[in-house]
Amino acid sequence: MPDAEAAVDLVVDVAPDTPANAPLRRLSSEMLSMARNAAVAAEAPSALNPAESRERSAPAADLDWDPLTQTIKTCRNCSLCEQRTHAVPGIGDHQADWLIVGESPGAEEDAQGEPFVGKAGKLLDAMLSAIGLARGENVYLTNAVKCRPPMSRPLDASELAACFPYLARQIALIKPRLIVAFGRPAAQALLNTDIRIASARGQCFDYHGIPVVVTYPPAYLLRNPLDKAKAWEDLCFARRQMRDRSSGHGDT
Repeated sequence: MPDAEAAVDLVVDVAPDTPANAPLRRLSSEMLSMARNAAVAAEAPSALNPAESRERSAPAADLDWDPLTQTIKTCRNCSLCEQRTHAVPGIGDHQADWLIVGESPGAEEDAQGEPFVGKAGKLLDAMLSAIGLARGENVYLTNAVKCRPPMSRPLDASELAACFPYLARQIALIKPRLIVAFGRPAAQALLNTDIRIASARGQCFDYHGIPVVVTYPPAYLLRNPLDKAKAWEDLCFARRQMRDRSSGHGDT
């Protein structure tokens, strides 16, 4: 901006304020206005919505499966890398219709490098079996955050943001027909908005044209078994969404 202002000042100095020089002085003022507008535009945030912006700026945006997985395993984009045993990229069918997104790895996932293992994993397997699905068969399992937070504490928004490009790339590669978000952080990462599971249940949300159904995570259900019936309702709702879309019907 100083260069543009200096140019205008120079014109004003050398062009006396006379009727003959009025067009030149007016043009100089217009040039300064244009320069200021250009500088403001250059500094302004992108018009993309936050989800699109964080996807397009991501170093993972063009990676295929092997380099993406390796990048996740060696990632140091946030402090969670400092205490992890393993980063947990995900596991399952790379062409799955169903994408299951959890919150973050727990202690057993961190130890084994695989999502949804231990008691929570067994519960998830039972839940999937109840709607005719099986781990690794038309299902891909991953988490919104790929490293375990210390003592499995709640996730920070910056940690969700740091890991989101990896999830976005996984979704782009898989092209699932439906996403089930297990837990509030998973839903917030996908939908880029604050959300509460209790009020979001029974609704079909959207991630770039892919339906998203929200429910309680298996680890929560182990601590709160009375809510298993609600999770079962949510999975049945998700199955109906998949069937309706397979038959060409919309949201029901």
